[in-house]
Amino acid sequence: MRALNAIRVSGAEVLPLIEGGKGISISNGVSSGAWAASGGIGTFSAVNADSYTPDGRLVRQTYEGKTRRERHEELVAFGIQGGIQQARTAYEMSGGQGRIHANILWEMGGAERVITGILEGAKGLVHGITCGAGMPYRLSDIAARFSVYYYPIVSSARAFNALWKRAYHKTREWLGGVVYEDPWLAGGHNGLSNSENPEKPEAPYPRVAALRKTMNEFGLSDTPVVMAGGVWCLREWEDWLENPEIGPVAFQFGTRPLLTKESPISDAWKRRLLTLKEGDVFLNRFSPTGFYSSAVNNGFINELRERSERQVAYTTEAMGEHTEGFPTGPRGRLVYLTPKDAARARAWTVAGFTEAMRTPDGTLIFVTPEKGAEIRRDQIDCMGCLSACRFSNWAQHEPDYSTGKKADPRSFCIQKTLQDIAHGEDVDSNLMFSGHNAYRFATDPFYSNGFIPTVKQLVERIATGD
Repeated sequence: MRALNAIRVSGAEVLPLIEGGKGISISNGVSSGAWAASGGIGTFSAVNADSYTPDGRLVRQTYEGKTRRERHEELVAFGIQGGIQQARTAYEMSGGQGRIHANILWEMGGAERVITGILEGAKGLVHGITCGAGMPYRLSDIAARFSVYYYPIVSSARAFNALWKRAYHKTREWLGGVVYEDPWLAGGHNGLSNSENPEKPEAPYPRVAALRKTMNEFGLSDTPVVMAGGVWCLREWEDWLENPEIGPVAFQFGTRPLLTKESPISDAWKRRLLTLKEGDVFLNRFSPTGFYSSAVNNGFINELRERSERQVAYTTEAMGEHTEGFPTGPRGRLVYLTPKDAARARAWTVAGFTEAMRTPDGTLIFVTPEKGAEIRRDQIDCMGCLSACRFSNWAQHEPDYSTGKKADPRSFCIQKTLQDIAHGEDVDSNLMFSGHNAYRFATDPFYSNGFIPTVKQLVERIATGD
């Protein structure tokens, strides 16, 4: 293994090892501060970050507003308050070592307001902003305003080219690095485009080499590329070090920091990670964002898959092959199905899936009355956690704060399930994001006999190449 040399990131010489900024409360001030204290770059999640009372008790994010807009304002306030507290914790724990970054999702509700509020309330404590899930053109302006570095997450050279030409060329001095996130291997939301096949992964090297070539054309040959998604141990990436086709490079670890003493996830979640097998992480498109995402294939994912499989196309009038009337709803309003689909629908109804719910695509899905009531309740309780949500049809833009489409019952309330798994023990009935390499916890000798390292121990291990 080649020597791991320091690299200049966010204005300081640090190890080229970055803690990935996972979503709601999964990387926080404690985990990121410990990572920075070990000489790397710690990243806390600024997505609905947790707040605490003066005596250290968690403030659960409950909403009092009667309308979605009112609840959205509460959510923004929660996000700012929590982000400031996490930034302070991270900075204090770092002891002046390493760097502290904040991670946001551009498509989260109120993203610009939240990160602006955090940077205003935690001036000098955050050194960089990492941002993905969308095309964050205005990220550079926010970073420049507060004199912090910005790190856009992209999955192709083409995406960075668009960001640079439209906005980033104006604030090049604050571009700290470009994160290439492998859209087939990363956990959470993935940047697969419509032209890319989710079932045919492409090797990262040629894609990152193309990104470096584009960056060099813009005079960014000294700006680091951050390789993210699918990174387990550096020994497997040794040929990227001191490689002129890749240039200065750092590596982001999202999955491995989950299994540390400082990681805020539950013990049940940590135990589950130690049992995963190859293929247990599922690339799917159930997310209300509309993006692909990678999550553990548990009861939550299985229910969503089965929900979509119990689906048939319908018409409101008899036409073509849709000749068989089928009663739906409390009034028994007729829709028309093909004879084959009508037989399937009757079988689902006999099995207890008696609730037929309409989707925006002219189809019906069949669920139990209990699941139908849960879906409707979650849609009504929407607090606008995304800029646009296909599950609830919320959109944060005036005048009507709607996507203009019907709410989609094939999806789910992402805020609800991520808050529940972050603050509870139920890891089967909630969304458990994970990178596709998580199965390696069970085979890596470092974790033998259920060993869970401290962040410092993990960073030291990674620095050896393993």
